[in-house]
Amino acid sequence: MAGPSAALSPVIAASTHWLVRAYPSSGADRSADTLAELQARQAVTVAAWLRYPTPVDAELVAIAGPGGSAVLDWRAGSEPDDDLADGEGWRTWVDEVVVSWAACLLADPLLAARAVDSVAAAVPAPDNRPRPRRVGDLPSEFRRLTAPDARDLEAAALLRHPDLLEAVSDLHKEDLVYLLCA
Repeated sequence: MAGPSAALSPVIAASTHWLVRAYPSSGADRSADTLAELQARQAVTVAAWLRYPTPVDAELVAIAGPGGSAVLDWRAGSEPDDDLADGEGWRTWVDEVVVSWAACLLADPLLAARAVDSVAAAVPAPDNRPRPRRVGDLPSEFRRLTAPDARDLEAAALLRHPDLLEAVSDLHKEDLVYLLCA
């Protein structure tokens, strides 16, 4: 697994930004925005690590680019106005598959737990000693994704609503389920 590769940072940031703009927080207060963004970032990070499992994959997407958000914008009805297109360059770094997989993970906590376990089993140990990773090593880092509390759920009601996410999550859900053997 590529794990925490700096090459994936633009993809993770842009894909997270797309999710948060397409499915905004409850807006009750500033902390709701932050909690929703944290959940989106955790889902996108896991999805990106699954999508680009090696450092070579991560570097290749950094060179070639992930493809952009055009299909996602159309499916979610969040296409930017032509007048505002100048400030929308970040959309070119959105990865359609990563966003679709992240939407699947946000809508299904069991699938999210399986994805985090898959990443945990494959991410290299930080001290680079060859030893197997235990499933369950990373869940605390992805707690807001796999075990959200009441505040998390309230803040990200739109971001976690399976019916609202369906247009995006269904794009590549079969591939994710196949990958995780769920």
